[in-house]
Amino acid sequence: MLKIIYGDIDSDNYIFDPDTFFNHQYKVEWFKDTRVVEMIKDVDKSHVIKDRLIESPALGMISPERLSGGVKTLILIDKKDSYIFNASACGDNCAKWLLDIGKEKDITVRLGYLMDFGREDFEIEIMNTGRIVHTLKELDDEVIDNNLLV
Repeated sequence: MLKIIYGDIDSDNYIFDPDTFFNHQYKVEWFKDTRVVEMIKDVDKSHVIKDRLIESPALGMISPERLSGGVKTLILIDKKDSYIFNASACGDNCAKWLLDIGKEKDITVRLGYLMDFGREDFEIEIMNTGRIVHTLKELDDEVIDNNLLV
C-alpha cells in the first residue's frame, strides 16, 4: 500500500534529497527491470538503450545521473523500499507509478503538496492521521481538514 507522510519527518531512514542519493546508490541492473524502463519512458520520455546509456529527446545520450529528479525518486522507491523518500520532486506524472508500486508492496513517501492521483479509486494511508483514503476528494479533505501542509 502507498503510505504518505505530509510535513516534516524525523527518521534515520528518511532521504530528503533522493536525486543525490540516487547518483551514489543506483545499480546498473536496475535498468534491465521492465518497470524502471517504462517509468523512464513515461516520465522522462527517454529510452534505456543499455546499462548506463539513456536516449533523451531533450538532452541526447545521457547517463542515469542526468534523469529527472522525479524518475530517480520513483526508481529508488521501487528498489530501496526500506527508506522513506521525499517525493516532492515528483510531479503529478509520477502519481500512477506510486500507486502501481504501492499495489505490490508497502511504500512510504513524504509529500509537501497535494499530488493529483486522478479520479480512479485507490488506497492510500495518510500516516499523519492513520486514515485510509480511496478518492482524490477524500485525500484532499483529509490533508486540508487536518492542516497537514502547514
